[in-house]
Amino acid sequence: MLTSSRATPWREEGSHSMRSIGYFIAAFAGALLLGIGSAWYMIERGSPLTTNKVGPWASWTSEGNPNADAYTKAHLARSGRLPLTSTVARYFVARTDSEGYRLTSSCEYSIEGRPLNARWWSLAVYDDYGGLIDNPSGRYSFNSEEALRHADGTFRINLAPKARPENWLPSGDVDQYLILLLRIYSPRDTDSSGIGLIPDERLPKIERKACE
Repeated sequence: MLTSSRATPWREEGSHSMRSIGYFIAAFAGALLLGIGSAWYMIERGSPLTTNKVGPWASWTSEGNPNADAYTKAHLARSGRLPLTSTVARYFVARTDSEGYRLTSSCEYSIEGRPLNARWWSLAVYDDYGGLIDNPSGRYSFNSEEALRHADGTFRINLAPKARPENWLPSGDVDQYLILLLRIYSPRDTDSSGIGLIPDERLPKIERKACE
């Protein structure tokens, strides 16, 4: 019995249409994931257009400005920080040490700084999700009023899982990435745009001392 071959083109055309739909869905999903990923990165980490990078420290230059771009506003809303203008406060975030290696609780760090030209500052450590790190001493930060300083005004904060002399900032006993947040309030100098000016050389150096 002979069979008709006229149905074959229809089957081929239908198969081609299904492949086209599959390609379209895959391309759409890829573009969607790429868009979400890039938006997350711009909100979480910023770009050269929205942030200023000095060594391991990054700051959002328009933070607290009513005319700030959408990414800066979204970053501020996500962080939960008060929307203070950059003339009143500057925030610097570090996720790496001064050599560019990711901060982790399995390593010990020496954070050394010089006097900052501001009325008050604090340095706090968080986990990679922005949460406080549990520790027996209940110590989560140091500020300019309580940190022990040397005769020349310099200071050293020891970020480590185990107790250290001077200013010990516990990093916890859970192996995880860390984030340092340096808050500087009432900078004494401003640039031509009115943004609080913190000289690059005044920002603390983060030196990795040892790792477990």
